Amino acid sequence: MPVQTYRYETHLHTSQGSACAAASGKMMAIACKEAGYSGIMVTDHFYYGNTAVARTLNWEDWVELFAKGYEQAKSTGDEIGLKVFFGWEADYDGTEFLIYGPDKQWLLTHPEIRDASILEQYQMITQANGLIIQAHPFRKAEYIKKIRLFPEYVHGVEGINATHSSPMSQHHVQPEANTKAIEYANQYHLPITSGSDVHNTIMLGGGIETKEPLETVADYVELIKKKGDYSLLG
Repeated sequence: MPVQTYRYETHLHTSQGSACAAASGKMMAIACKEAGYSGIMVTDHFYYGNTAVARTLNWEDWVELFAKGYEQAKSTGDEIGLKVFFGWEADYDGTEFLIYGPDKQWLLTHPEIRDASILEQYQMITQANGLIIQAHPFRKAEYIKKIRLFPEYVHGVEGINATHSSPMSQHHVQPEANTKAIEYANQYHLPITSGSDVHNTIMLGGGIETKEPLETVADYVELIKKKGDYSLLG
């Protein structure tokens, strides 16, 4: 009898939070459930990234609107049996980091994260028992002025970004970027993750697979930090 496993998408965008995304939180949750995922992590583009929320808003209003994609996905996930976890993708002039652990309430009470340096981000998220993963560190794109690596200020590396390698991908097809990311992570003995970086309902097959279900985002943080029992998809 086959052993049951659980698949989680770790890098996903919604149209409510990311200007480059084409599907709502509800649509993304349904598509991921139909694709066989047990859970998803909504990582919309943060304040200085390609956010869909106007930066002219005050911080509290900005955070409330930023979280709408996650909240809609979470509500839908509760209805259809899909775990939905909160995160974001922070941008530093093209260098991007996936953040997991802190929730919307944490953001509301920590407006200083908006203008934190990469070092300050690491200190704040680490203190909050969160997780920082450098996203697609070797991607080449117009919006990325140069490749910058920060092994001392992350907890892990996105070694597989399915946008780079999936036959279904329509953008950033460069599988060599994944090869370099895995080599880099191994060089610094950093945990490796996988995610699709999916912006619409065309599933790319990235993420991780576990033998035990993840009940909270803290379970994911602990799993990655401790290099636990999981496999990479994509």
